[in-house]
Amino acid sequence: MHKQLKIYLTMFSFFVLGETMLGPIYAIFVKDIGGNILDAGIAWSIFMLISGIGIYLMAKIQDRIKKYTKFMIGGYLLISLGFLGYYFVSNVIQLFLVQILMGIGTVIVVPARDSFYTEYLEKKNLASQWAAWESLWFIVAGIAALLGAFIANKFGFKFLFLTMFILSLIGLVIATQLKDKNGNKSIH
Repeated sequence: MHKQLKIYLTMFSFFVLGETMLGPIYAIFVKDIGGNILDAGIAWSIFMLISGIGIYLMAKIQDRIKKYTKFMIGGYLLISLGFLGYYFVSNVIQLFLVQILMGIGTVIVVPARDSFYTEYLEKKNLASQWAAWESLWFIVAGIAALLGAFIANKFGFKFLFLTMFILSLIGLVIATQLKDKNGNKSIH
């Protein structure tokens, strides 16, 4: 496996850990800020629709620019700010705004990260290198689900959101070591 993929997977694991800590207990958080099941569904729908529509459009832009690491840093930065934004959410409208920010970050990240990962794949090991990404996601998300529930139960949601934010910042620091195939570093 190429060194850049190893760096990417390390960085990605910190983001997955932070991102998936909230998943199983998301509806409880929505209820805690005065929302209900419908509000949780609306918030998730906002994120998914923005992401789904925007990813296709952003990919067209990124196909022309091809500075994948810069897009990844920008997108992951917005997602990190979204994690921090959860800390300040006290009502459903604020939650919807954070979901918009998270969706925009995802729009920027997904085409860039997929393209970056694809650039460094070894043709003879496609299945195992994609499996490394996918299995990492499931394993880390499984750990994060339990860890997030424990943290929220023991210390509260605000502490959980700060933990998510800190994990994402660690991921961002690691991401500064990524280089596009043409040698462009994410940060110069």
